[in-house]
Amino acid sequence: MTLSIHRAVPDDAPLVLDFVRALADYEKLAHEVEATEADIRRDLFGPDPKVFCEIAEWNDRPVGFALWFYTYSTFQGRHGIWLEDLFVHPEARGLGIGKALLVDLARRCVAEGLGRFEWWVLDWNAPSIDFYRSQGGVMMDEWTKVRISGPALARLGAT
Repeated sequence: MTLSIHRAVPDDAPLVLDFVRALADYEKLAHEVEATEADIRRDLFGPDPKVFCEIAEWNDRPVGFALWFYTYSTFQGRHGIWLEDLFVHPEARGLGIGKALLVDLARRCVAEGLGRFEWWVLDWNAPSIDFYRSQGGVMMDEWTKVRISGPALARLGAT
């Protein structure tokens, strides 16, 4: 049994979108997925990508992914990585794939001298919270996420 992780390539765009949809299903948010294959191709594989993706394969079969981008901390004066999505198909969980994806990105942080590796986890997702804590993750309950989107974003942007 072998695990490999590689950077997604343009031909992986449909696979990346399938992973996004599977994650949204798991998170009970499938109704919020608006992304298209064209969006994935443009943003991950266009001339100046701002977001990146690692694909995990178990015995040459895609079973998980990590989609991420660089952030910047003014407090640290250093870039970091924001993990937007991490997902492993249920039948492949327990094989160390999620941990391997985290390790892969943590190594990138260390190699590039980055200061942080961060992500969100839904508060009801106890298995993921327990897993992240077991990897050294600290829940930052003192911060509240703020979002402006849709008509509110259009109104704010029009002022």
